[in-house]
Amino acid sequence: MKIAFAAVVTVIMLIGGVGQAVVKAIFGSSTQPSQEAIADIPADYLALYRAAATVCPGLDWSILAAIGKVEGDHGRSKLIGIAEGTENSFGARGPMQFLQSTFDGVVARHPIPPGGRNPPSPWDKHDAIYAAAYYLCESGAPRDIRKALFAYNHADWYVNEVLDQAKKYSQAAVGTGRCDDIQAPNATTATAINFACGQLGLPYLWGGNGPANGDRGFDCSGLTKAAYEAADITLPRTARTQYAAGPLIAGGRPLLPGDLVFYGTPGNVHHVGLYIGAGKMVHAPTFGEPVQVSPYRWNGDDYLTASRPAADVRA
Repeated sequence: MKIAFAAVVTVIMLIGGVGQAVVKAIFGSSTQPSQEAIADIPADYLALYRAAATVCPGLDWSILAAIGKVEGDHGRSKLIGIAEGTENSFGARGPMQFLQSTFDGVVARHPIPPGGRNPPSPWDKHDAIYAAAYYLCESGAPRDIRKALFAYNHADWYVNEVLDQAKKYSQAAVGTGRCDDIQAPNATTATAINFACGQLGLPYLWGGNGPANGDRGFDCSGLTKAAYEAADITLPRTARTQYAAGPLIAGGRPLLPGDLVFYGTPGNVHHVGLYIGAGKMVHAPTFGEPVQVSPYRWNGDDYLTASRPAADVRA
C-alpha cells in the first residue's frame, strides 16, 4: 500500500507545573527546523507539517516533512501523480502520495481539521498532510516510528530515506536548564522533567520514593524513577540498576533533556540526576540538601556517562 510520508512537527504546549508555575515544553516535536529545512521547505508546507504533527502526540514534524520531501518534493515534483487530478501507476495521488481508498479510510476515522477542501482531497496539501499524521499515529508513531513508516510504504529503503531526511530537517532541542521554561525532545521527556521540577525543595531521604508513596522526600534514584514513572516508563530502583538498564549514550554524542546522568564507576554507580539542558540537572543530592537544579559537571566530579530512557531513533 502506498501512502504519504509523515512530517516532524515542533509544537509549543502548556503543561501544568507545581504550585503557581506554568511550565512551557516543546514536544509533539523535539526539534526546530534546521537551516536546510528553512531553505528547502515552502513556508506554507512547513507550517502545515508542524501543525499536523500535533494530532499525533510525540510525533516530530520532521518525519512528516521528510515524507513530503521523498514523496513529492513538497508538491513541486513534476512526476505523474503529484499534480491535481493525476495518479501514478500504483494509483497514488497528491503531495503525500495516498491511494484514494487509504485516504478515504483515514478521513472516515479522523475528520480533517478545517482549512482544506470539502470534501477533503488527497491532492490538497492541508488534507493530505493531516491524513498522513493520523495514519502514522494509527500505525505506531511515535513510539515505533520505523513500524509506522514501513506501514506507510512497505520498503526498508524508504524508511531509512525518510529518517535520514528527517535528521537533515531537524535541529534537536537542547534544553534551557530551567524549570520554568522546559524544552524537551518529546512528550515523554517533557512529562518526566516537569514531574522532577515539581519536586524542587523536597528533602533528601535515603530510600525515599516521594510523597505519593508516603515518604517526605526522595533519594537520587527514587526521584528519577518517579519522574519517568509519571511518563509511563518504568525504571529500576537504584542508580546502579538504572545505569545498567541503559540505553547508554555513545561517547561524544550531545546530551538531550530527559537523559539520566550517572556518577561513579561502572562497578559503583552512586548518583543519578535528570538532565534538563544548558549543563543543568534536577537531582536529589545528599543528606541535608533538598531536590534542586545544579550543574551536572563540576570540578573534581566523577561523572561516568548518561543514558536515554526515552530513546528515539532520530536522537
